[in-house]
Amino acid sequence: MSVLITGATGLIGKAVTQKFRERNIEVHYLTTRKSKVTNEEGVKGFYWNPGKGEIDIRCFDGVTAVINLAGATVSQRWTKANKKKILCSRLDSLQTLRKAIEALDTKNIRSFVSASAIGIYPNSLDRYYTEDIADVDESFLGEVVSKWEQEINEFSKFSFSVAAIRIGLVLSADGGALPAMAKPIKSYVGAAFGSGEQWQSWIHIDDLARQFLFVIEQELEGTFNGVAPNPVTNSKLIKEIAALLNRPLLLPNIPQGIMQLLLGEMSYLLFASQRVSSKKLEEEGFEFYYKNICNALRSILGPEEESNNIYQKEFI
Repeated sequence: MSVLITGATGLIGKAVTQKFRERNIEVHYLTTRKSKVTNEEGVKGFYWNPGKGEIDIRCFDGVTAVINLAGATVSQRWTKANKKKILCSRLDSLQTLRKAIEALDTKNIRSFVSASAIGIYPNSLDRYYTEDIADVDESFLGEVVSKWEQEINEFSKFSFSVAAIRIGLVLSADGGALPAMAKPIKSYVGAAFGSGEQWQSWIHIDDLARQFLFVIEQELEGTFNGVAPNPVTNSKLIKEIAALLNRPLLLPNIPQGIMQLLLGEMSYLLFASQRVSSKKLEEEGFEFYYKNICNALRSILGPEEESNNIYQKEFI
């Protein structure tokens, strides 16, 4: 077995790559930077330019599964130019992959899995979302994920299994949301956003990486929520981080208007509420290592005396 991964140099991609290598599964990866094309034991890099539809077709040699994680971060100002980049980076990547696969003999490929996002679900404090919910959030993020999944569905014409994992808030020490939330708390200026009642459906980076491996190995089809079994409110999440870091929360909750002034339309990410179910993947046999937020945070941040190394990293 060997796997081709797009977005392998990103936060999730690195974790997924590590899981496959731990199983001695060869990894091919696509990168838009020629300087990142390497050929190491078990890991081979190939250049592509999805914006121009360019791809090194050799990346498919011997590949039995494909994982698509490509896409520009949504955590940037939602200017007109950035919105185009966020959307096109996802669609162009999938279209480039699909056109390349159309020219191949696909008999060796057994599974295709793409990242998606829970941002497709409408903002709600009281609804509980399963994968069969057809409603789409009216925000820019909802539009992006809806078009993203439409492009993923185009792969259903091939003979291999096709799946999408709707990723929630990823908890990791190496980047993403958690270090950004922990840094102000460590400096005694942490606080919840808005009412703090918005639901945050989170997942530990290790469990998420294992989900991609699981879906590939089981050749599952359809849409799955990449979240842990127990979502928490924003207030609960902030309080648990503060408790673990032994820091008081001295400030009142941060009003939405202030964050809109600072971040513009992108501030929607901080206040949107999606309470999302993980049951579908669990019913397929997937077992979470981190079901509760306390254990997940403790495994990443650790006790105060063990967590100083986290704050020496570059925060993004």
